[in-house]
Amino acid sequence: MAAKALRTEEFNKIVLQDKQLTVVDYWAPWCVYCRRIEPAYEKIGSEYGDKLLVAKVNIDEEPELAEKYQVETIPTLMVFKDGEPVGHIVAPDSKAKIESFIGEHLN
Repeated sequence: MAAKALRTEEFNKIVLQDKQLTVVDYWAPWCVYCRRIEPAYEKIGSEYGDKLLVAKVNIDEEPELAEKYQVETIPTLMVFKDGEPVGHIVAPDSKAKIESFIGEHLN
């Protein structure tokens, strides 16, 4: 399954209320580096879709979500567990780094 684009309402329901284990990519369409890691992130969505939700938040469309979680640099990946952020990584440069980061939070 590809990364799911989340708007504020979906984010609040899925990530915060349902408390599903989720990794969120904060990105923007004009961000060259965001587009560069997108294929790796989409593969993560396909490979880990049965263990966690792989999601994306476009900071241009949802600036309040970026502000709420103090996302200052994109791409930033953040893991949410039980509705709370438990870790983040800024500008990972490979699929292996993304997998390592996610692996720290999987049980």
